[in-house]
Amino acid sequence: MKFFVDTADVKEIRELNDLGLLDGVTTNPSLILKSGGKIEDVTREICEMVDGPVSAEVTATEYSEMMREARALAKIADNVCIKVPLTLDGLKACRAIRSEGRLVNVTLCFSANQALLAAKAGASFISPFIGRLDDMNIDGMELISEIRTIYDNYDFNTEILAASIRTANHVKQAAMLGADVATVPPATLKALVKHPLTDKGLEAFLADWAKTGQKIG
Repeated sequence: MKFFVDTADVKEIRELNDLGLLDGVTTNPSLILKSGGKIEDVTREICEMVDGPVSAEVTATEYSEMMREARALAKIADNVCIKVPLTLDGLKACRAIRSEGRLVNVTLCFSANQALLAAKAGASFISPFIGRLDDMNIDGMELISEIRTIYDNYDFNTEILAASIRTANHVKQAAMLGADVATVPPATLKALVKHPLTDKGLEAFLADWAKTGQKIG
C-alpha cells in the first residue's frame, strides 16, 4: 500500500518525507485555507519536497473553468496531480486532463457506481471517503470492497485511494481490502507505529542493556 499524507502543512510533510514514509500528498481547499498560504506557493513548495504525486484541487464546478484551473495548477510542477470532484463536469474534465498526460484524482466518491464512472473516465485515482460515510452510519469499508471487486472484474487501472481516514484501524482495514493508497492525516500516519507492547519491550531491553555496562562501537 502507498501512503499519502493528507495535509498542506509543509513542516509536517517535511518530517514524514524525511522518514521515507511518503509516496505522495493530497491537499484540498480546506487544507490550503488552514495552511494560511497561497495555493500556488504551498503546492510548489510541497512538490519540490516530495517525489510522488501531489494532489491540488480545482475549485470550479463548470467544465471549461475546471480546465482553465487545471492547466494553471499543472504549470506549478511536473508531479502535480489534478483533483476534480465526482460530477459530470468533473468526469468530463478528468478525461480531458488525462488526454493531456496529467494524473487526475477524482474526489468526493461515496458510491461504487460513482467509482465505476471515474474509472471509465480514465481517473488515475479514485478517492472514496471512508470517514464521512461512517459518520452517517454507513460502512465506508464496504465501499472499498465494492470498488475493489468492480475494478478487478474489468482490469481498470484506476488506483483506489482510501480517503477521509480517521483511525489507524481504517488504514489496516483498507489495506486488507486491497486499497492501493491510503491518504492519512499526519497524526494518524505516525500512530501506525505505536503499540504498548513495543514500548514495554524496548523499555525492558534498554534496562537490561544498561546493566551490562557495555557500549556498541
